Amino acid sequence: MTRERITLFDTTLRDGAQTNGVDFSVEDKVLIAGLLDGLGIDYVEGGYPGANPTDNRFFSEKRTQKAQFTAFGMTKRAGVSLSNDPGVAALLASKSDAICFVAKTSAHQVRFALGASLEDNLDGIRQSVAAAIASGKEALVDCEHFFDGYKSDPDYALACAKAAHAAGARWVVLCDTNGGSQPEEIEAIVRAVTAHVPGSHLGVHAHNDTEQAVANSLAAVRGGVRQIQGTLNGIGERCGNANLVSIIPTLLLKPFYAERYEIGVSLEALKGLTALSHRFDEIVNRAPNRQAPYVGASAFATKAGIHASAIVKDPSSYEHVPPESVGNTRRVLVSDQAGRSNLLAELSRLGIAVEKSDARLDTLLNAVKEREAIGYSYEGADASFELLARRTLGNVPDYFTVESFHVTVERRFDATGRQRQFSESEAVVKLVVGGQRLLTVGEGNGPVNALDRALRKDLGVYQDVIADLELIDYKVRILNGGTEAVTRVLIESRDGSGDSWSTVGVSENVVDASFEALIDSIVYKLVRAGVQPA
Repeated sequence: MTRERITLFDTTLRDGAQTNGVDFSVEDKVLIAGLLDGLGIDYVEGGYPGANPTDNRFFSEKRTQKAQFTAFGMTKRAGVSLSNDPGVAALLASKSDAICFVAKTSAHQVRFALGASLEDNLDGIRQSVAAAIASGKEALVDCEHFFDGYKSDPDYALACAKAAHAAGARWVVLCDTNGGSQPEEIEAIVRAVTAHVPGSHLGVHAHNDTEQAVANSLAAVRGGVRQIQGTLNGIGERCGNANLVSIIPTLLLKPFYAERYEIGVSLEALKGLTALSHRFDEIVNRAPNRQAPYVGASAFATKAGIHASAIVKDPSSYEHVPPESVGNTRRVLVSDQAGRSNLLAELSRLGIAVEKSDARLDTLLNAVKEREAIGYSYEGADASFELLARRTLGNVPDYFTVESFHVTVERRFDATGRQRQFSESEAVVKLVVGGQRLLTVGEGNGPVNALDRALRKDLGVYQDVIADLELIDYKVRILNGGTEAVTRVLIESRDGSGDSWSTVGVSENVVDASFEALIDSIVYKLVRAGVQPA
């Protein structure tokens, strides 16, 4: 059987950016776009050029290698000529491969939200699509409020979809904007639309307000659409969007879909899905959802009782797919042997050779459990886990010893005592390197910045090795309440090769936790470089 192609369109950087508490920097966007591109996503929608400085900078150059780099914006406004519409001009000027125009397709929304005539709205769709194509870009149209609009006035909703397709839009995307439609409705309406617009040009954009965005997206596929829009981990405004992290493995691993359709994500790339999902959560500074399908820490975890006994004999009894197919691991919580097996697998992945009978494995396993109980998390701090493992197995040299450090924070005010003039931190670090006692001082705009500069200012004989090391991300998570709360600090570092790694520190003192993560970052760099101790 010849399989049909389903195109995946990611809107994490645009629709996902509307999530409460999520605020992407340009650097975040570049990193996430790279992750999506590497996974095999077909379209990466990067944001809204002309709407804010971040998106303007992001669209100043192309950010993907394989995926269609896509800009988002409104169709031409009613009452304004195409050449005088600044929004359309910003989209055309962006360094994107494609433009996704959003157009209202509910007659009610056009009249009362836009205050425009129905024909003006159709004309705006036609002109905007034509302008994108004339500029050499691919055009898509997000039909906002389509399903609700179709229910109340199917003729006008269809008129909008047909106008977009006739004007040359590659994809006409049907949006369940308020997330209230049901799978049966979605499938039936999509089937009706395919009589007017070919399914090979139809997409779906589902919101999750009834916890059915994934189900609605799959229902739309059964109805005939061949593009699915969604976000990483389902983030988005209100209750979120269709979760591509759940949709992708369903399309690849469930026979009903896998036998009929193919996507741009390979089975090999799918094995990195859990790591990618957790990596994204760290970027947005959110705790991973333990109960998340496929990629959650509990997705393949079984507690005591008959389930645990059965899963040892036949994992498929309680696992709908093999956990390794999505890069996850089986956890039988009452079994020490299962814990050792997982540990051995991770050590093998890191290239650390150890015999199954080595008693130090139990020491390492207990250390991981004890440290996680007090707040450490190694899922997003692979470098710190590797150092813990190597230290337990005796494979990390003593490069240097930190005797002490202290940090001061100074804030100065003007003569009135009300207007702040500046705030500055200074850090002093005392350490011993190869028998030599060193004292370094660093200044920064905050205590961690000052510590980072002090540590990397002079590391004696190792200075050349760490010269290209830089801190590129810093996140703090409060683990319990109050001003005396235990905090977990995650630091991401990068060197001149472009490789990056993450380290973790935990303490009641946020500066102390940060220092621990900074030290791990430097030691990891030295270990990776194969440096011998002075």
